[in-house]
Amino acid sequence: MRNRPRKMSTVLAVAVFLALSSAAALSAGGPPSSAPTYLYKTTFVRAAPGRLLDLIALYKNRMAVEEAAGDERPFWWRHTQGDQWDLMLLFPMGSYTEYYAKERLAQRKKAEAAAPLSAAEFKRQLDSCSAWREDVFVLGPPLETVKKAFEGSAYYHVEICVALPGRQEELYKEREMENVYQTALGRPEYMIFVRDQGATWDLFTLACFRDLMHWASSGEFTKDERDTAARRAGFSDPDAIGPYLRTLIQMHRDTMGVAIK
Repeated sequence: MRNRPRKMSTVLAVAVFLALSSAAALSAGGPPSSAPTYLYKTTFVRAAPGRLLDLIALYKNRMAVEEAAGDERPFWWRHTQGDQWDLMLLFPMGSYTEYYAKERLAQRKKAEAAAPLSAAEFKRQLDSCSAWREDVFVLGPPLETVKKAFEGSAYYHVEICVALPGRQEELYKEREMENVYQTALGRPEYMIFVRDQGATWDLFTLACFRDLMHWASSGEFTKDERDTAARRAGFSDPDAIGPYLRTLIQMHRDTMGVAIK
């Protein structure tokens, strides 16, 4: 209870910062990212040796239970190269109050009772199929924004960052600046998800593409087009984007992923 006033002041400061960041992005000539206010649970899973397909099948069979419980199905994809996890799942929650409301808990309990696997058996099988799991609760764009981004997409780029001490706000602003750069070139916007609690990450970004060629198409732009877009976003030139990001982070991981069929 003693920490509540401090926590509330932190939340207020973040809210003010996000509003200022969105205004700054708009003044830079590009659309701001949707403010991160919608709650998601992110789960990273590494499969046990030889058990990836079993792990995927286990989660696939669990989707019907999520729907019966009145929850949104998670967005998910599998790693192709990059980080050490095999699957990334993004579970829409809305807010803690909404997700853990009494009626939602009752509906979830009812769905669990009718499920082919009990919650305990699902956990037992999940433990046997996975080498490790990591959860982080994040605030991200509205659910409809994420749904729209996933429509027709089958290739994903995830960037996960840990900021240097005291540089979290500047890192968020840099991600916003990169979105101005991306949208100025007609590229998909990177959705920004900010850590609320859980793992060590401060934020991650997620961009959805139709396929590998769509993701790689950034090379089709001329130098002048890329220079103009970079200056519009507040960078001196495109080559300055990566080095500036690295002045703000102590850890950064890129991962490419594909849709699960």
